[in-house]
Amino acid sequence: MKTRWLAFYFVLTLAHCAQAQQDPLYGNYINNPYVINPAYGGLTNNLSATINYRYQWTGFEGSPVTWNANGHISLAQNKMGVGLMLVSDQSGASQTNELFASYSYRLPLDDRKTLSFGLQGGFSDYQTNNDEVNPYDANDPFFVGKRNKVAPNLGTGLILSSDRYYVSLSVPRLLEISSQQEDLTASQYSRHFYAMGSYLLIMGEHIRLRPSVLFKGVQGSPSSIDLNAALIFHEKYQAGLLTRDFSTYGLFTLMQIKDFLRVGYVFEVPGNGSVGSQYVTHELTLGFRFNALPFHSNESVFSF
Repeated sequence: MKTRWLAFYFVLTLAHCAQAQQDPLYGNYINNPYVINPAYGGLTNNLSATINYRYQWTGFEGSPVTWNANGHISLAQNKMGVGLMLVSDQSGASQTNELFASYSYRLPLDDRKTLSFGLQGGFSDYQTNNDEVNPYDANDPFFVGKRNKVAPNLGTGLILSSDRYYVSLSVPRLLEISSQQEDLTASQYSRHFYAMGSYLLIMGEHIRLRPSVLFKGVQGSPSSIDLNAALIFHEKYQAGLLTRDFSTYGLFTLMQIKDFLRVGYVFEVPGNGSVGSQYVTHELTLGFRFNALPFHSNESVFSF
């Protein structure tokens, strides 16, 4: 077991030091775009709060575990929004904790289309505890002892939405972060670019089909593409399929309970043999929406 742990840690640490820290992965981002784009804050025309838990490669020691808790509210007659997001992402001996606040402004283009601009700012705390494992190189200061780096960051995003389509562009963390150990410098975080699009097809009176695509680009790393498609029944129940780079495949569901509670689940299986198909991924989402102000409505601009 220790050999497997060390092998995983070796790969993971090389990724952190050579290509810098990566943003957390999410499978249910399509139903909670706020995790990758601050322009989504307030776009639901109400008070929205979400808790997301992702356990990647269950059973693999040191595998990534991510918590994300966020909330945002529509203000000023649904013309703007503010939000807050907490993230805890742990992979092996490395952990990142983040706190971000956001502001968004909405510009109606006509009766059906809206352009939303978003900004976010906050802090990221990068921690590595190499004392928990045998060092890969005892003479390399980046592989021994404990390291901690707290750095501010800023992010921005843009969303064009209507009742039928959704286009999103974002850079959630604009600043690249590096760390210094003795006379060595290593990249701590590399900027991520996201582009997402989705379209709603009317299949019947109570059936919708929503195909979506997400492109992610990171400097120094291969680009990534997610494809998914969901069937929506009675505007309350979803079931769909997803793939990430055609190397990971999964299923996802979402159910709306009452008018204020949503429960989602994502199941993923690695398909390229990198960690073995038995190390599956589970992701749970619990969402709440309330009409907290007189001009709020559960009828979201991004209704699907």
